Amino acid sequence: MKQSPAVDAHAHIFCGPEHPMSPHRLYTPHSTEMGTADQFCAVLDAHGFSHALLVGAGPYRTDNSGMLAAIAAFPGRFKGIALVEPDIDEHEMKSFVEHGIVGIRVNLSGFGLSQITGAAADRLLAMLKEMGLFLQIICQKDDLVTAMPILRRSGVKVMVDHFGRPDISQGIAQQGFQALLELGRSGNAIVKLSGPFRSSVAGFPYKDVDQFVSSAMDAFTLDRCVWGSDWPFVDMHQRIDYGPTASCIARWLPDVEDRQKVLWDTPARLFGFTA
Repeated sequence: MKQSPAVDAHAHIFCGPEHPMSPHRLYTPHSTEMGTADQFCAVLDAHGFSHALLVGAGPYRTDNSGMLAAIAAFPGRFKGIALVEPDIDEHEMKSFVEHGIVGIRVNLSGFGLSQITGAAADRLLAMLKEMGLFLQIICQKDDLVTAMPILRRSGVKVMVDHFGRPDISQGIAQQGFQALLELGRSGNAIVKLSGPFRSSVAGFPYKDVDQFVSSAMDAFTLDRCVWGSDWPFVDMHQRIDYGPTASCIARWLPDVEDRQKVLWDTPARLFGFTA
């Protein structure tokens, strides 16, 4: 029986020695945490996912060549989120778009506001807005609070990783998570229902994140929610597997039509996938 298409909207590709990691990387993944495009395709096939949004891996910094090679090797299956320098020019950005890039990612957790402030960043945000690309943000706890004025002023489409990685102990009312919900209600932002293991204190099946996921879905609506695995689960202190992570989907979205929307309808529309 033919399976319905579905998108894993958050994963990373590691490409071996032909694409060396940056000497200025923030972390070095263990060899068991890495995975090639071929290996990822096998994982997607095993779990019934037809497409994926690849995210530039931090250890490569702004070298996107490995991810672009993966997108080219599997035409139509992958789109990408690039890591770039703030002073990237319009010609290079347009080339990225022509090769399957739909946005860029900034790391508020690792670099604070430095990637979205200053003259170069202002030009970059304006370019993203003009080209209709996403500004994907990795953040945690209260990182979003100080970024909100900049994001509002820029008018750029925002996409937030891992439902903002809230501090579970602080509950829904914490400032950072309330900033995420405010973004959702703005109508110009997307949230990834990904990486529950990065916030959970209780561990699998990560039920302590459920109230945060539910609140995010209410604020963003399912028209602006996507799901991602965060494969191959780098920089973790315990084993994480694809199947248990994906099993959260049925609990968060018990209705079949809701799952269809989050796993295919919404990401296909946002990122340009076709069945």
